[in-house]
Amino acid sequence: MKLQKLTGRLDNAGMVASVLCAIHCSVVPLILTLLPLWGLEFLAEEWVEITMIGAALVIGILSLGVSFKKHHSRITPIALLLSGFLLIALGHFSEYEGLEPVLIPAGGFTIAIAHYMNWRFTRCRMHHL
Repeated sequence: MKLQKLTGRLDNAGMVASVLCAIHCSVVPLILTLLPLWGLEFLAEEWVEITMIGAALVIGILSLGVSFKKHHSRITPIALLLSGFLLIALGHFSEYEGLEPVLIPAGGFTIAIAHYMNWRFTRCRMHHL
């Protein structure tokens, strides 16, 4: 039961981190010129984005990996997690700059959906035991 609580908390953290990352990547380009006025220019720094992506990756691997092994053995959340990070990578490394503001937030929301599905599968599995 403690493991279920841990993975549930990790899924919640993963959903929040992924949605924050998606919001950050979609909003910052729109308000980039206003950030210094509010003292928030650090949000446009690359280290903030790398930190958010790294946190989402670590939390995703831990949460979905444990849940897959211990609770539900469903591959869909892992496939969505990998798809989300693929979208983020394509957004970062694409030669077309117009794709970045579309692909990166889409990747963040895809990762959030992966955590939500994992949370639901784990919760359903634990209720049926």
